[in-house]
Amino acid sequence: MAMGRFGRWGAALALAATLAGCGDGGGSATGSMATGGGNSPNGTTESACSLRNRQNWVSAQMNEWYLFPETLPASLDPSPYATVSDYIDALTATARAQRKDRYFTYITSIKEEDAYYNSGADAGFGFRLTTDATQSKLLIAESFESGAALAAGIDRGTEIRGIGTTASDIRSIQAIVSADPNNGISDALGPDTAGTTRYFTVADTSGAVRTVALTKAAYTLQPVSPNYGTQIITDNGQRYGYINLRTFISTADPQLRAAFATFKQQGITQVVVDLRYNGGGSIDIADLFNNLLGGARQTSDVMGYTAFRPSKASNNRTTYFAPQPQSIAPTRIAFIGTGGTASASELVLNRTLPYLGSASGLIGANTYGKPVGQIARDNAQCDDRLRVIALSLKNANRQGDYYNGLAGIVPASCRASDDLTRRMGDPQEASTRAALDFLQGKSCTPISASASAQSADGGPRKLVQPQRPSAAQRDVPGLF
Repeated sequence: MAMGRFGRWGAALALAATLAGCGDGGGSATGSMATGGGNSPNGTTESACSLRNRQNWVSAQMNEWYLFPETLPASLDPSPYATVSDYIDALTATARAQRKDRYFTYITSIKEEDAYYNSGADAGFGFRLTTDATQSKLLIAESFESGAALAAGIDRGTEIRGIGTTASDIRSIQAIVSADPNNGISDALGPDTAGTTRYFTVADTSGAVRTVALTKAAYTLQPVSPNYGTQIITDNGQRYGYINLRTFISTADPQLRAAFATFKQQGITQVVVDLRYNGGGSIDIADLFNNLLGGARQTSDVMGYTAFRPSKASNNRTTYFAPQPQSIAPTRIAFIGTGGTASASELVLNRTLPYLGSASGLIGANTYGKPVGQIARDNAQCDDRLRVIALSLKNANRQGDYYNGLAGIVPASCRASDDLTRRMGDPQEASTRAALDFLQGKSCTPISASASAQSADGGPRKLVQPQRPSAAQRDVPGLF
């Protein structure tokens, strides 16, 4: 999740903070930096963007800003590491073993990240993939409105049975996973560049099996689906608001305001907030979301606390509620989550607990567990943006540290499956149904801290993620 441009924190820290989900970033950095040249071990001058200089720059930023400095190696020679990312992985190995930094600190492209966070721009097929524990059944969790997949009739619940570069070399998903269990699927889908074409054997929800060619193209991801993202659901004689947010990027601002304006006009006081696949994004948008849910709050009410390491404590801040013209005053909120729900998504839920308590519930499965945020440090001449974990986030009761997910923090939860046979927001879709039942005060089975998302047949499921996700994939897990 991103925190905007740090303008509210003073000019001394010209950085952008993000809470990125599952280890991603967000926002844009205003504090660009350059490394300058250096000397190689044999005495020759290295370019400013040599691997060694880039690694040295990363080490310096980590030693200055990293939230867990006690976990960093006293010294770590970068020579054995072939990439900047490999070196970062080595620097953060101890924190990762403690579940504090599960690939949340990483290097990315300034240009690529800005394009995504400012407008949702990406290149791909425009679908989100989910699979079972054995990766033998690959399904579409959702397709995006302007992407190639939806245009070809591939939508939620469609099964991908095979992938190939031509119609004659399609391999089954089982064969792909057997050859490479870790990256087989993402590698088979090809690079995220416009013009990449793949052939798919798909089984539609009707049962029809066909072969279809899809070509990756640039498209704009809508944070709130114009098809099902905002709804007024009438159930059991009561009206409920339903809002599904895919990602916390700047273009979500007007869409969220429009949704809550409708809720306010309709007198909605109970809401289903569907964040089941939302991996995070901008802290600014998280603040807006909490304010739209905070119509009953005063400007003196604390929304949450942000804290840096002791040496950077001058940057700590307290965030207060600022109700908006579109804000509502909900009496109950049902948050739908899964293991793909991370960072900014978790932050929004956690901030409601001091004020709503057990009237704010987690529905579905345990969340990812990311109560920390990144800042952006730019090495502009190399197009390097280091997203480094630098801040912790807590609610008004100073609750945080939910590294194992929110199931162990929330006072109310209801376990439910993710039903791909129905559209999200359909009152009969399993998680939506459970959310409505929670709002109606019905009993349910609580979510255990180890509970993962389930399919309609009861099997565990997870979103597909490459080893080195793009900026968009970090906040929209499963995106290709």
